[in-house]
Amino acid sequence: MHIAILTFEGYNELDSLIALGVLNRVKLPGWRVSIACPAPTVRSMNGVVISSMATLEEACAADAVIVGSGARTREVVEDPAIMSVLRELDPSRQLLAAQCSGTLVLAKLGLLDGVPACTDLTTKPWVIAAGVEVLNQPLYAKGNVATAGGCLASHYLAAWVIGHLAGPEAAVDAIHYVAPVGEKEEYVARAMGNVAPFLPVGHNLS
Repeated sequence: MHIAILTFEGYNELDSLIALGVLNRVKLPGWRVSIACPAPTVRSMNGVVISSMATLEEACAADAVIVGSGARTREVVEDPAIMSVLRELDPSRQLLAAQCSGTLVLAKLGLLDGVPACTDLTTKPWVIAAGVEVLNQPLYAKGNVATAGGCLASHYLAAWVIGHLAGPEAAVDAIHYVAPVGEKEEYVARAMGNVAPFLPVGHNLS
């Protein structure tokens, strides 16, 4: 099971790396989480350089893909080399999720046609201009496509992916592990309150 987190030049560390950490709390055979980049290394909006763990082509074949956000997403969607590869993303065969300005990438790929979405306040006007309704909530999903708004909503997206691929109990365990001591039950309840309604029927927590 391969989950790829698309991470571009100018990426937001909170979006890509929190999701990476939460997703890696799942310890199942074959469970693989990768940072996927268009170059061997990328530099964050705050200067943190990381190495790519997978290519964009490998990401497009993954079981789930999270499109991370960053300060240069509008450049990403204007880059024909990147976007031509990403046109292979297909919600009929994989989970697709987008964080903040990553929602703009899905919008430009035509993957949000007729589907409302979540994004951050800075990206909101660009997503609206792309013809997508923006919701005032942290997470929304329809079928195999989910979007989240706000950096600290990244653990909601991670829990959504885990809930689909490993079950809601695994999502609860992952959120419980990373939640602050003394606040774990509160964090789990809030996270799963946002995530559980968007898991497949029969997959919700009882």
